[in-house]
Amino acid sequence: MPLSPPAPRDMLHRREIDIRGWRRADGLYDIEAHLKDSKAHPFENDDRGTIQPGEPLHGLWLRLTVREDMEIVATEAASDHTPYAVCPAAAPNFTRLAGLRIGPGFVRAANERVGGIHGCTHLREMLGQMATTAFQTLYPVRAARERAETARILAGGGTVAKRRPAMLGTCIAYAPDSPVTLARWPWLKDAAPAEVAAAEVVVE
Repeated sequence: MPLSPPAPRDMLHRREIDIRGWRRADGLYDIEAHLKDSKAHPFENDDRGTIQPGEPLHGLWLRLTVREDMEIVATEAASDHTPYAVCPAAAPNFTRLAGLRIGPGFVRAANERVGGIHGCTHLREMLGQMATTAFQTLYPVRAARERAETARILAGGGTVAKRRPAMLGTCIAYAPDSPVTLARWPWLKDAAPAEVAAAEVVVE
């Protein structure tokens, strides 16, 4: 256990979230998430009666089908277990996410389509992590394409513009002066801030 030993305690609630990225045979990618909430004790629910320990209070699924450029082409949601009988009615509304592109502002744009009374709080909560999983899933594919394009341009005698990595400044490892950053993108070491700011952003 990586954390320090805890104080004596009793578990009350458990949330499990499993998110996986898949490459489909048709060239698209599925980002699929499952959320399960359960309690460690029985409790009464107005719509379902007694919910037993370990029985899902929430059992929710969400799938985003995306292209390589991160555009969502289809979305599907399902609610196997919910606290109220009305909750599953929100799932069809998540088809409204089709056409959005995963990137800056994605969660805000998604909330505009499935926020408030049009959606489900717990399905929406997964969207940020699903976006991150989409980047992790597509990273090798997009990076390989970028390297191939760079090699093609250089082989033809062309030059490749310096490109600011999208991850720059997003965490301690990718701080502008981090040894990780400077080893991966050496041109940043001597670049002026204005030059970095003006560079085209690219996901590498």
